[in-house]
Amino acid sequence: MLHLFYICGMHLHKTSSRLDGIGITASTICAIHCAVVPLLLTSLPLIGLGFLATPWVEWGMIVLALMIGGYSIGLSYLRSHRKALPLILLLAGFVIIMLGHAILNNIAEAIIVPLGGLTIALAHYINNRYVGVCRHTPLRYK
Repeated sequence: MLHLFYICGMHLHKTSSRLDGIGITASTICAIHCAVVPLLLTSLPLIGLGFLATPWVEWGMIVLALMIGGYSIGLSYLRSHRKALPLILLLAGFVIIMLGHAILNNIAEAIIVPLGGLTIALAHYINNRYVGVCRHTPLRYK
């Protein structure tokens, strides 16, 4: 009697799902940070959180999001789904953030840069959905 079994890349799905969860969280925190810090800039030092307004914190969050996004989405693209949308959204999010920091003033920057962070979070969400759709490979056993 012949049985048909399917193998799914569950290990990749678990790893990618965790990294995408971390990426969504980091990108959302980045977006909140970029939206709230300009509004609270004068009061942050009063409550001991002045370090949040430093360029080191901002660039650290950007680099962290880039590393997590590049690894998670890039690895999923190469090993699993081969769909470019998460990569395009990831790059678009970083372009929006970089242009927002380089070109815009404080008010426009506080609106545009968080949109870049949310675009990166969306890239992770879509990547997670793509990896969740498992391609089955039939194996035959007797």
